[in-house]
Order: sequence, then structure tokens, then C-alpha cells
Amino acid sequence: MRRVTGLAARTISSSVAIHPRLAQSMAITSISSSEPITRRFGGLPEISTPSFAGGFAGIVFFSAAAASSLGQEVHAKEMAHKFNPKEVVLYQYEACPFCNKVKAFLDYNKIPYKIVEVNPISKKEIKWSDYKKVPILTVDGEQMVDSSAIIDGLFQKMHPEISKSEDDEETKWRKWVDNHLVHLLSPNIYRNTSEALESFDYITTHGNFSFTERLVAKYAGATAMYFVSKKLKKKYNITDERAALYDAAETWVDALKERPYLAGGSKPNLADLAVFGVLRPIRYLRSGKDMVDNTRIGEWYSRMENTVGEPSRIKE
Repeated sequence: MRRVTGLAARTISSSVAIHPRLAQSMAITSISSSEPITRRFGGLPEISTPSFAGGFAGIVFFSAAAASSLGQEVHAKEMAHKFNPKEVVLYQYEACPFCNKVKAFLDYNKIPYKIVEVNPISKKEIKWSDYKKVPILTVDGEQMVDSSAIIDGLFQKMHPEISKSEDDEETKWRKWVDNHLVHLLSPNIYRNTSEALESFDYITTHGNFSFTERLVAKYAGATAMYFVSKKLKKKYNITDERAALYDAAETWVDALKERPYLAGGSKPNLADLAVFGVLRPIRYLRSGKDMVDNTRIGEWYSRMENTVGEPSRIKE
């Protein structure tokens, strides 16, 4: 099934008692005033505070590696004279697909940035902002919000001479990522109890949780989201969640038309980075491994991993 539209929040059975804000962190959907209402994801999405549906819901031969490294250095130097901010800070959830979209853009363009991992329960790290969702990016103190708007804003700062069209192929596929691809992830990463536990182990290990919050989120959250994923399947007539994920992967490969990247040539465009960023959190979970093993997307994904390169994050 290729089309899965917006998700409506569902209340968890009373047999699973979860702190209201912790439940937000575990939910697979989000509703944001600045995001399209259809833009939600299993794990850690761009967050809206009020409801349960907030919160949660990279070896090559030496010569090839050297060439890739050289290409990345040249690319970074090309960007440096156009856009060279003094400080870039990303407020995020590690497993959030929208946050990973922004990181894919920053990493590819070799823009150094600091990470502030937001506690999904207290959100104390973003109390200074009127915007209570992630990602939030600050560039030399200027606040930028909404993943696609952040990327558009950064792109314009780097390429003020380029005017983007709303009707081009790149824009079409960026919207496909936000309005379709992300919806297929939740039913897959919470498909059964073992995959739900695997997903929450990743979420709690990489997220900003206290010890107690980590334990509660992993076990209660995995149980809760397993049942929610079943309701979502029924609501949106998803009979086989893996087949739907594979279909989306094949749809993207078809869109490439045997080109290395969507626009052809030697460089990915913003749509390539969006697909890569959204898939990166699940790539090494069972669902992501199955997707690569059972579709043609693996070659493109590996190419993107090499092209994007190492994170440009500044470790403190």
C-alpha cells in the first residue's frame, strides 16, 4: 500500500499505566501547528505537547575511500566561503526522523554543529523557546524550526542565487517523504513484541532519560506501542506493514531511474538527503535490515552513507 495518510492519536489500554508526558515521548505520532498534519513517525517525531500522540511517537577499498574523503573536503571548502556560521546548535531527539533529516543535511554539507539532547518528558532543554517541538536549530543565535523549513532556510543561506520551485521533482519527493514514507515506519518498528523492545532499547539508550524513565519507557512503552501499531494498521488498512515498507523503498528506487541520485550527476539533492535522513534511525533495526535485504534500495543507501560521510557534530 503506497499511501498512508495522517495518524490520529489513540489512548493506550488502562492495563499500561504511563506517565502522561512519558507517553508523549513514546507515541509514534505527532501533530504540529507548523508541520503538515499528516507528518508523523514512529519513534521520535517533531513534537506537539498536549496529547498522547506527541513526543516519540555507516568498507570500501582504500582508493575509493581516499577519493570519497577528497571529494568531501572539496565540497566542504566550496560551502565554507558561502556559509560559515560561528555556532550551530541542534535541539533534538536522537531517534527522531525529522531531526535526522536536518542532521543529514548538516553532515553532507560539513557544517559543524553541537547537539543538545532534549529530555522528552521535562523538555527543560527547550524551555527558553516558545516552540515546544523538535528539531529546533539555532544559527548564531537565530532560531529555526520545522525540519523542512530549517533545510530550506539553510540552503538559501548557502545558495542565495538559487530559487527553488514548488513543482519540481525534488520538491515532489521531499513531500512524499513527509506525507507518506514516515507513516510506514511505526507499524514496522513496533510490528511485534521483539521488534518493539528492540526499537525502545535504541530509543532509551540514545535518548535523554533518567535511569527510571529508561526502564519505564523501554518495557511499558514497547508494550503500549505494539498495541497501538495494530490499531494503526486496522485504521489505515495496512494488511502487511513490511510489504508497504518494501513498496515505498521500491517506489523510491524507481524514481531514481537508474541514476546514482535523484537529480543524476555526482551529488545528492535535498530529496535524497530527506529519504536518507528519515531511514537512518531504522537502518540497523530489524525492519531496516529487512528492507535492505528484500528491496533494491541497499545500493543507493550505501552510496548515501559514503557520500554524507562522518557526522560533522562537535563532540563536547
